[in-house]
Amino acid sequence: MSDREGTAFIKALGRWDTIAVGFGAMIGFGWVVLVGGWLEDAGTLGAALAFVAGGLVMTLVGLAYAELVAAMPRAGGEHNYALRAMGSRPAFVTSWAIVLGYVSVVAFEAVALPQTVLYLAPDMLAGRLWSVAGYDVYATWALVGVVGAVLITAINYIGIRPASVAQTIAVAFLLFVGLVLLTGMFVGGEAHHFEPWFAGGLAGFVSVLVATPFLFVGFDVIPQSAEEIDLPHRQVGKLLVVSVLMATAFYVVVVLSVSSALPHGELAAAELAAADGMTALWDTPVMGTLLILGGIAGILTSWNGFLIGASRIIYAMAESGMLPRWFAYVHPRYRTPTHAILVIGGLSVIAPLFGRQMLVWLVDAGGINIVVAFLLVSLSFLVLRRREPDMPRPFRVPAGPVVGWAAVVLSLGLAVLYLPGMPAALAWPAEWTIVGIWWIVGLWFVLRLPRVGAGPQAEERLMEATARR
Repeated sequence: MSDREGTAFIKALGRWDTIAVGFGAMIGFGWVVLVGGWLEDAGTLGAALAFVAGGLVMTLVGLAYAELVAAMPRAGGEHNYALRAMGSRPAFVTSWAIVLGYVSVVAFEAVALPQTVLYLAPDMLAGRLWSVAGYDVYATWALVGVVGAVLITAINYIGIRPASVAQTIAVAFLLFVGLVLLTGMFVGGEAHHFEPWFAGGLAGFVSVLVATPFLFVGFDVIPQSAEEIDLPHRQVGKLLVVSVLMATAFYVVVVLSVSSALPHGELAAAELAAADGMTALWDTPVMGTLLILGGIAGILTSWNGFLIGASRIIYAMAESGMLPRWFAYVHPRYRTPTHAILVIGGLSVIAPLFGRQMLVWLVDAGGINIVVAFLLVSLSFLVLRRREPDMPRPFRVPAGPVVGWAAVVLSLGLAVLYLPGMPAALAWPAEWTIVGIWWIVGLWFVLRLPRVGAGPQAEERLMEATARR
């Protein structure tokens, strides 16, 4: 029996742990910084509706994931679905795309942490090292990110249980901060601050909508850790959808609450708009500090969740023969894919040394790859519904073909928005260069990959073909 079939991982995640992994991965730090820009671009109701629309797109994609994870509860998520539905090479494209998306988030959080601490301790900058894309990198600033990266990596290295406990505690605090922010809207919010309700027309609405794939990505971490969830498979699918709905509600609450605090122009000019809004709502800087601490909790939950997800999909790719077998090593004591964790953790350790701008480019490049993966998973959902109608599906999506095609069309629409001339167009040359290099490396792996067709035994055939090579 192979590790994939039996004893590779420990089933340690319960119901709340699973929700905490998915929801926590979706709620990073972007909401603390970006909400002022959302309100200025689209207005209060325009921004809120953009998140409702984005949440609807992610819910449709999430429903496809939910059915697939319940049917194939194995580490690696997207890797398994695309391999069974479309064969080895489309599966590699799907997996390789999501890996860049996950790694970009992990790297982003390693930079977001010191940038947030800087807001609390503005005098911390010392020991200028160098400048990257016009941004000065200081030793003390980078050290905060490096220490955070080492701690998150160490927690994941020693097991899924400590990682899930840390995730649960941080998510509980994050929800508490969200509740305090919502209460503040009724305590100190002013109705005239909601105006304008709409701004920027369709372009303003779209400018907020295109941010949602990056802000909502994270529910798909649940399928990555499916082999470590100790719940009936049907419940896993349901909890995935619940996590998406929770994230949608959280973002809408942030938009409405912060909007009530100050005029939109002041919020747009603020470095940390949500923190300034919280301070105004409660009329004390203590509450602004509390919100920043909530933002730090969001950084840690997102960072931890994506390290879990990235390491599991890399493990699955290696186990199938798509990547070197070295990445499929599972620690005999901790039962975690420690080689994959160390590589991703190592990237997060060096990320702060590149400064803030480099990581903005990396995140934008990761965004389009995430949408590509969502598109291919939605296609896999449709293919398996048609080709294997009798496949056991503990969680079965009602009106499956309608949901699947809607997810495909909406994912394709989001991907188009990243193309030149569109609202979320990737910057040339930096972001397109990152995407290009990533896929040139991926092409090297694809050309070495045996062409294996789809079906229930696709992984076994791929492993055998790879072994013969």
